[in-house]
Amino acid sequence: MERINYDKMMMEEISKIDGRKKLLLHSCCGPCSTTCIERLKDYFDVTVIYYNPNIEPREEYEKRKSEQLRYLGYLGIPYLDCDYDNEEFREKTKCLSKEKEGGKRCSVCFGIRLKYTARMARDNNFDMFTTTLTVSPHKDSQIINRIGIKIGDILGIKYLPSDFKKNEGYKRSIELASNYDLYRQNYCGCLYSRRKNDEE
Repeated sequence: MERINYDKMMMEEISKIDGRKKLLLHSCCGPCSTTCIERLKDYFDVTVIYYNPNIEPREEYEKRKSEQLRYLGYLGIPYLDCDYDNEEFREKTKCLSKEKEGGKRCSVCFGIRLKYTARMARDNNFDMFTTTLTVSPHKDSQIINRIGIKIGDILGIKYLPSDFKKNEGYKRSIELASNYDLYRQNYCGCLYSRRKNDEE
């Protein structure tokens, strides 16, 4: 399948925007949100939603959420709260426990988070939604963007494509996380990825 330049596509979409739009940004964690907010805040009124039912254990989830809120407080960026719904993630991925990291289980996880974000964006009168997930060098932006675009089309809310790792975006996120002394986790979030990390 042809690889699409989603970073270029994002800038093309932004160039078409007339005036500031309301954007709901799904964030996987504080450190990843840094670069994304930096690149988006000049064009959008950004609100962050931290919806990550994949993250276990609960203490880890709360720690990452706390760091996200601390960072948003520095910037004065609004936050849309939501519940921790680990049961949905477990139910939808239980038959994929043997999948390797980056495989079908991850695509299901992306879909769960992006679908929820899209619904919240639509129901709360946002113009667009997107995600920080593409800043990670360990995640395939092609897959994430295809899922986001499809969900947006189905639910009737515009998805903003991205590839935030481009132009040293990931490196910038590390710098900003260090500047703000943000906790940086050593595994993606789910217990499957934690076990893989422990094995390495």
